[in-house]
Amino acid sequence: MKTLPIAVLAFRLLLAGVADAQTPAAAATGGLRFTIAVIKFENHSKWSGQFPLADTWGAMLTDSLQQSGHFIVIGEADMRQAAMQEQDFGASGRVAGGSKTPAVGHMTPAQLLVKGEITNFQTTGGSSGGVSVPTPGFGGIRVGGGGDNAEINTVVYVVDSTTGQVVASKKVVGSASSGGMTVGFHDGYYGAGADMSTFKKTNVGTAMEKAIDEAVAFISSRLPSLHWEGNVILVKGNQVYINRGSREGVAVGQVFKVGTAEVLRDPATGETLDVTMTEAGAIRVDSVKEKVAICSIVSGKGLQAGMTVMP
Repeated sequence: MKTLPIAVLAFRLLLAGVADAQTPAAAATGGLRFTIAVIKFENHSKWSGQFPLADTWGAMLTDSLQQSGHFIVIGEADMRQAAMQEQDFGASGRVAGGSKTPAVGHMTPAQLLVKGEITNFQTTGGSSGGVSVPTPGFGGIRVGGGGDNAEINTVVYVVDSTTGQVVASKKVVGSASSGGMTVGFHDGYYGAGADMSTFKKTNVGTAMEKAIDEAVAFISSRLPSLHWEGNVILVKGNQVYINRGSREGVAVGQVFKVGTAEVLRDPATGETLDVTMTEAGAIRVDSVKEKVAICSIVSGKGLQAGMTVMP
């Protein structure tokens, strides 16, 4: 069998990364969704190389949450800040008005925040040999050479943005090994831009992706235990419109309770202890749009706009 030169293998590897990046992941179906945002992770490991460890973790976690289909993912803090600056610029009177001007006061808030600490990150072996292929933003990719090992340990916290309370936490670990004519990694920073799909093929990227997959699965498993609600926005005869739709995971046939909600707070700390509902009736979803669901009344009378909707 004819052996391909290392440079050709490296080029094919990069092409494969581009192909993977163009293939969208299938969205998950079923289950009510929460808006969620990733807050900048802190690197508390002893890693001191040029590779932007915490930033890369945050970018990959945001992408994995989006691809899972279980969440409405809000941009990271710098993205939201850029959006607000654009809104302020649009409202300044220095740009042409019209329907394309970003409107102020319409940004989607995050119900859940994800943050955490990278407690350990290490790579061992395979520091020489092979051919290095620069990968902007992630460090260098090495094709060929000796074996590599990588491990990352992270503590992930899920925070209720309304109360600031940690509602779930988990330690996740990812590790990967490579040997022989495989894809390795070496530290280095090559400026702006990033080829994430190629980075994921390295031992470091594989280890990080395994840990992130574990984190996303854990966060998804906690969703049924979290408080979810919506509101009635319009009542027309036997039809009830609510402000939750396919974006939030609402599906035709689902039945919701409708009533007046009361938040029970600790008088000493102001902390939310529970949310109770005085039920006025029930509704069944007949049709769903992205942000709105149209329902029919199953039971009860006197349903009106502003009432709370719960599963």
